[in-house]
Amino acid sequence: MIIEIPNSETIELKNIVFDYNGTIAIDGELIEGVQTYIDELSSIFDFYVITADTYGSVEQQLQNTKCKVIKIEKDFQDIKKLDFIKKIGSANTLSVGNGRNDRLMLKESILGIGILQDEGICTETLMNSDILVKSIFDVFEFLKNKNRLVATLRN
Repeated sequence: MIIEIPNSETIELKNIVFDYNGTIAIDGELIEGVQTYIDELSSIFDFYVITADTYGSVEQQLQNTKCKVIKIEKDFQDIKKLDFIKKIGSANTLSVGNGRNDRLMLKESILGIGILQDEGICTETLMNSDILVKSIFDVFEFLKNKNRLVATLRN
């Protein structure tokens, strides 16, 4: 997806990286409707879910979803998420998260979205975000209608 932002840069999004808990899941359970959106948009974007899997449920919850699950060790999660963004290409990656361990990933990505749902958002992560949304479904609507992103990011 090419996003031309008036008086700013043009962004080409290829990768979408989600944190798991607090972003697309609450207390280890995938939020109802998330799978449908990921599957629907998987022909346009490569979806990744990166997590230390606090509840041990990510693989079971996402087993039939068109995304790649990246499990990381519990130590230095922020650095591991940052390294992953660099590996797949930060210039073409939108990332979404809420925890302190997401702050570097959001800052490194061409577009970082902080999400304020049931688990809240870490202030450092908020400050490293380009956009703050109230629901994961707001992110999917951005991906379905790029003019929403343009309206939010234009100068």
